[in-house]
Amino acid sequence: MVKENNYRGHSDSVDQLCWHPTNPDLFVTASGDKTIRIWDVRTTKCVATVNTKGENINICWSPDGQTIAVGNKDDVVTFIDAKTHRSRAEEQFKFEVNEISWNNDNDMFFLTNGNGCINILSYPDLKPIQSINAHPSNCICIKFDPTGKYFATGSADALVSLWDVEELVCVRCFSRLDWPVRTLSFSHDGKMLASASEDHFIDIAEVETGEKLWEVQCDSPTFTVAWHPKRPLLAYACDDKEGKYDSNREAGTVKLFGLPNDS
Repeated sequence: MVKENNYRGHSDSVDQLCWHPTNPDLFVTASGDKTIRIWDVRTTKCVATVNTKGENINICWSPDGQTIAVGNKDDVVTFIDAKTHRSRAEEQFKFEVNEISWNNDNDMFFLTNGNGCINILSYPDLKPIQSINAHPSNCICIKFDPTGKYFATGSADALVSLWDVEELVCVRCFSRLDWPVRTLSFSHDGKMLASASEDHFIDIAEVETGEKLWEVQCDSPTFTVAWHPKRPLLAYACDDKEGKYDSNREAGTVKLFGLPNDS
């Protein structure tokens, strides 16, 4: 766990990062500077800068690696060809768009919105398929499990709901958090689901039963969690500005849970 490189180029906050689904050398970043940038870790340079219309806040890469979707603060989602770096399509939504994601089969596109709904569009023609009233309040995050069987959503109502991809029905809810659910991640085998919020712990649940497996204690709110793609190892980043670090600078601390000495 040593820092390899800094990737400089954006002129405003970098709000989200997404790795290429199959190429471990490429990742893309979304920024408030109205661009997205594709980076290559082998050269540590920016491969491409794509100008967009608004301040970008969320981004995802299609499972086939051919398309990048980026959402901005004006609730516009732009679909960009990952090879030509040109816009393929653009959709303006009349509601607050939060997280965006393709399903694993690459034929549906999902959005969580401020009305507590999950909106599902066909892909690539982007025709509305269904709108699910998933939560009574703002639906914040969405993640698909690696097996393609389930997806999970997290909401401002502090609930995480697990959905069957084929049936589009809610299978179970996880209710151990007390604050809006900010971030979710499935383990590499799809058996565990980590969820976090402003609660000072991360909940790790068994997907098939909903039972609590672990509770990872934190000193501050957690912004993001991510399981290792091959091992039961969880990375997470907290808001450490109020903690033991110098509050005048960005702490940028990433922590790990699941190492041999973790009980």
